[in-house]
Amino acid sequence: MSRLLSWMVRTGWSWARRTADIRAGSRAAQRFAAFGPGSSIAFPPATLFGEPWIEVGAHTLIGGDITLTAGMLPDLDLGPEPLIRIGDGCTIGRGSHVVAHLNIEIGNDVFTGPYVYITDQNHAYSDPETPVGRQWPLDDPVTIGAGSWIGANAVVLPGARLGRNCVVAAGSVVRPGDYPDHSVIAGVPGRVVRHYAPDSGWVPPLRSQNEDSTPLDADEATPPEH
Repeated sequence: MSRLLSWMVRTGWSWARRTADIRAGSRAAQRFAAFGPGSSIAFPPATLFGEPWIEVGAHTLIGGDITLTAGMLPDLDLGPEPLIRIGDGCTIGRGSHVVAHLNIEIGNDVFTGPYVYITDQNHAYSDPETPVGRQWPLDDPVTIGAGSWIGANAVVLPGARLGRNCVVAAGSVVRPGDYPDHSVIAGVPGRVVRHYAPDSGWVPPLRSQNEDSTPLDADEATPPEH
């Protein structure tokens, strides 16, 4: 009996993973501010609420175990404008978190690895007498430019503004500030370790596949503008 029940559970779970994703035109997709054609959110999501304030573009794929939330709690009135906008042709990796309280903009063709954390809110700790978790948090909008790539386990903090075609190395923490187009950001805290200059190309130059792939020295990194 236990083996039969185990088989039934595995079969049912496999069926759900194949068929229970949120797709454009479905009842679940209609809860969103926008949900473009060809887009889907894989089953199962981890946490999903605030859909009326979330826009998903066309042909965007969002992995399973996703946390995609707008606002503090479900069923709040968050005003007339979406808090999260995810563009066309994006891929958001499995287990990632996109948590918005003010505004998160993700441009077209943005790809992320798994378990990326993007938020526009952080805890405050200015009052030394009050527990940090009970102090009113601070919000700062986040922008991720079109064509960018964010590696696995990276964290994008409130106030980060990435330009077009930026690269964030796996495990990096992107601090608040402006990061120009074609920046490569790595480290904890994240720093610009390579950038593209129209007159001279990549600085430092890109290594070929046949050259030593030793990581950049920390002295080569330049901090982002604030």
